Amino acid sequence: MRILLIEDEPLLGEAVATHLKRQHAVDWLESLDDGAEAMRTVAYDLLLLDLNLPDGHGLDLLRAVRKLGQSLPVIVITARDQVRDRIDGLNAGADDYIVKPFDLDELSARIQAVQRRATAMPNPRQTIRGLEIDQTTRQVWRDGEEVTLTAREWALLECFVHRLDTIVSKAKLEEALYDFGSDIESNAVEVYVSRLRKKLGSDVIRTLRGLGYRMDR
Repeated sequence: MRILLIEDEPLLGEAVATHLKRQHAVDWLESLDDGAEAMRTVAYDLLLLDLNLPDGHGLDLLRAVRKLGQSLPVIVITARDQVRDRIDGLNAGADDYIVKPFDLDELSARIQAVQRRATAMPNPRQTIRGLEIDQTTRQVWRDGEEVTLTAREWALLECFVHRLDTIVSKAKLEEALYDFGSDIESNAVEVYVSRLRKKLGSDVIRTLRGLGYRMDR
């Protein structure tokens, strides 16, 4: 999953980004303008949005996103804990609302819950092509045996699971593998797809030359 974090508090931003990077690709930016620019070039899977930012109010960006008809999942992060503030955030189109200070593990749980709703996947544990995949615990079993995946292997698998029966472009998979601005080796996707096939089965992921890759149910 590729997450955009817009947060101007250095200590909190660094803590959240470091925590989430254990399992996701995270771009951390500190202003609305930078965040909006990033969203024009990258297809994010989720937005973590602070409200009080140096160049404006986070809800203005949220309303703009919803006005464009984008269904990007958004979790508002703020120090405002009044009921009216929460109502305003939800009415503006937020999917969830978490008040500072918060536990980082709770944030991870909320991200998983919002993502499940966004992908119409109420049950985090699925059976796909003989594999048991639990997105909450990030565990995979093949023929009853647990398979250990690295963080980047899981990021790639998660990208496929959220887009079953759909062609996923190489560019989208590269976004799932790396943080914004990180160097991307030209054969990185091929390398990680090959690793997944070795661990999960050679027929789990199909290559569609010139188009991308696909994982069927």
